[in-house]
Amino acid sequence: MWEVVFGVRGSSEMNAQRAVKRRPLSPELVLDTAIELADSQGLDSVTLTQVAKELGTSQPALYRHVESYDELIRALGLRGREVLADRLIESAVGLAGDDAIEAMGRAWRQVVVDHPGLYAATDRYPCAGDAELEAAVNRVVEVLSLALTTYDLSDDERVDAARALRSAFHGFAHLETGDGHPKDQDIDVSFTQLIDLLCRGIRTI
Repeated sequence: MWEVVFGVRGSSEMNAQRAVKRRPLSPELVLDTAIELADSQGLDSVTLTQVAKELGTSQPALYRHVESYDELIRALGLRGREVLADRLIESAVGLAGDDAIEAMGRAWRQVVVDHPGLYAATDRYPCAGDAELEAAVNRVVEVLSLALTTYDLSDDERVDAARALRSAFHGFAHLETGDGHPKDQDIDVSFTQLIDLLCRGIRTI
């Protein structure tokens, strides 16, 4: 009732409260907002205009914190690889060999489920020639390599096997989220068989 009688004053006070609670603009806030938008509405929904709208600010104001749309997509791709590598490490703590490979594979799939838009960004911006992005990709491969230390592999063979794991996990997760496995068959069973194939193959190198 108070807000109806004193509508203008009530609205002003509520806006003031929002302003107090609102975090000041920063590169991190812009990126966090873009991540939320990508994961909830899809990567294609991420534009500077939409991010500014979500933040309740103007697009020109964003340029003090992000230079361009391409830079924002690059930042999303970098964060996506960082999240992926961290989750892979967490999943395989205390494990080795086949168990570590399976844990990492399932963690990879879960990252794509939890952050579909953020993960999609890892394929959107080219990493070739970008030292920071290349390092992020190499970190993912190195993390996967940790699961292979108990196999009888040379250093080069371990890198090759880790790249194969990355390709397999990425391909499976990409197809899974894109409804690329349409047959009425348990997707988890198919993934378990993929893990078995990978582990058997690694042991024959």
